[in-house]
Amino acid sequence: MSLENLELTSTSAVKTSFFQSFTDWTQDHNELILSYIANFVVAILIVVVGLYIARILSELLSRLLTKKKIDKTIVDFLSAIARYTLIAMTLVAGGGHLGIQTASFVAIIAAAGLAIGLALKGALSNFAAGILLVTLRPFKIGNFIEAAGTSGTVESIQIFHCILRTGDNKHIVVPNAAILKGNIVNVSRKPIRRIDLIIRVSYQSNLKHVKQVLEAAVLANDKVLTEPGIQIAVSELAHSSVNVVVRPWVKSGDYWSVRFALTESIKNALDSEKIKIPYPQMDVHRK
Repeated sequence: MSLENLELTSTSAVKTSFFQSFTDWTQDHNELILSYIANFVVAILIVVVGLYIARILSELLSRLLTKKKIDKTIVDFLSAIARYTLIAMTLVAGGGHLGIQTASFVAIIAAAGLAIGLALKGALSNFAAGILLVTLRPFKIGNFIEAAGTSGTVESIQIFHCILRTGDNKHIVVPNAAILKGNIVNVSRKPIRRIDLIIRVSYQSNLKHVKQVLEAAVLANDKVLTEPGIQIAVSELAHSSVNVVVRPWVKSGDYWSVRFALTESIKNALDSEKIKIPYPQMDVHRK
């Protein structure tokens, strides 16, 4: 017999011995293997069904709270909390069916949570801030706010962040902790707002006539509220102009449209009455 044939015979014998040993082991532990496979399949089913149930129950909770006419801000927040809690319970149940001790599993999660918490202090602060935002309710979905150096309409209040939409339709994600860290200006909280305009006229203008023209231009806009009234007064004697403040009140939703319209109508009214609007200029004298 050649050396090559001897090596092939030896390799074949080893493979035969290995497969025979594996076959014998599987026959001896047949019930154990089937038990592990069944437990694994059941665990997968528990996780899949649990995730599906978590989504369904969170949606049902959202619908129920909405029917109770609870604020959408609170509805979204509680639904998210319920969903993540059910997901965690599902994972624990699936691990327990695989033979993992639940107590040990929970202890591992707690230890991992502590480690992750120390590494993600910002995330925990955002979570705590989210709870405070839902509890204190300085704003709700649909309000226009100024916070954390940005401004926009609140579209969603999540566990860790808020989503704002700017006037030019930008999508902004703002961490909850950043919102609570500074001042929060809720522009939509009150039903009416005051427009502050500064109109500059020349020193040669008749102020009584100027006030009459400004008042007529403001009252011509039917969206301007008669209550609490319109304030028109001289605010400053500046270097090149007399500054007159015009302060009408409007509904919060009409603020920008009325502001733009009044700016144009006041300019046209002053022009029609030959009232000059000065602008900064420099006189240069040559010798």
